[in-house]
Amino acid sequence: MSLILEYFSLQEIKISQCICSFLIALGISYWAIPVIINVSGLLNLNRKPHFRGSHQTATPEFGGIAIFVSILIASFLWQNSSESGDSYLTQLSVVSLTILFFLGLKDDIFMIDSTKKLLLQIVAVIIFITLGDVRIDSFFGIFGINHLSNWVSIPFTIFVFIALINALNLIDGVDGLAGGIGLITSSIFGIWFCFHHFYVMAVMAFALSGSLLGFLRYNFSNTQKIFMGDTGSLLIGFLLTFFTVKYLNINLENSQFVGSTHAPVLVVSILIVPIFDTLRMFIIRLIQRKSPFRADRNHLHHILLDTGLSHLQTSISLWICTILSLGLNIFSMVYWQNNTQSGWLLVGLFLAYLLMANLLKMNIKRKTESLSWSQFLFTPDFASLFLKSF
Repeated sequence: MSLILEYFSLQEIKISQCICSFLIALGISYWAIPVIINVSGLLNLNRKPHFRGSHQTATPEFGGIAIFVSILIASFLWQNSSESGDSYLTQLSVVSLTILFFLGLKDDIFMIDSTKKLLLQIVAVIIFITLGDVRIDSFFGIFGINHLSNWVSIPFTIFVFIALINALNLIDGVDGLAGGIGLITSSIFGIWFCFHHFYVMAVMAFALSGSLLGFLRYNFSNTQKIFMGDTGSLLIGFLLTFFTVKYLNINLENSQFVGSTHAPVLVVSILIVPIFDTLRMFIIRLIQRKSPFRADRNHLHHILLDTGLSHLQTSISLWICTILSLGLNIFSMVYWQNNTQSGWLLVGLFLAYLLMANLLKMNIKRKTESLSWSQFLFTPDFASLFLKSF
């Protein structure tokens, strides 16, 4: 009986540490950001309005500093000798996070060439996956693919890290979108890690979600607004990818966990907004023979803004899409035991996403030309307009 009581007492302590890390990160982020705003103004480092932006006034963009500091402090307050492997990984992640932090900070101030920026991201990721032996080893049977050899898994893991880091960076175009997606995703990972007793990972996930909640209070503010900048979005992208790979590996090693065989599908459904938006943008730019890294206003959040939605409405709409996507894929798990079927569901959702974005763009053009839908649909060049609107 004493052993049982001791066990439950230990679990309560670990859960309390997760809650405290969330609250500490929230407090640090909340109190640090006003200082950052004031210093940015004094040093004239506010971001000026530009063609891709949706704001008309100069705004500080160093919210990532508060996110970085709050994560570091809140994640390493507790001793977890029973999870030495995960403790080492979280400590190692700080090396890569620090590289990405200074990369983002320099880019926010001076604007770094995209090639140099990509190379430094690759260096940060390679350090982490090689020293930490972190990689995606299996496709969980999606399209008949299971185990991946090292020659495939290591390059693929690097690609996943780089793709998701930049995907989070690319959706950071309206107030609250990247921060909100990061908050939702890190909270889901934190709850899952905590429920399955991976408390080191849970603490870091909750530290991230707490820091983002504190940031969002100012990101939506009219009087004390701040952006996270590349300093923040690169950190969020890296950590969410770290949680993703760890989640996949845990489920691969513990097939008894509920939904373990569907782990990759669930991960994609949680990160569906940045993944789909980035994939759509790359396809469009390649079809138009433009650089995939060329900035424009063709992202879905820009399209939603152009339809008349506010920043808050746009972000909430895409937050809801994230939650609905997760719910739909969880529901599909009940009926489909085959991951390939769930994979085809994601393909169908992506095609629906492409169609929705295209129809929204066409509707904006129709309103600009003051045409009814019947007039617009029966114009002689409607087919070409439909294709060009992608």
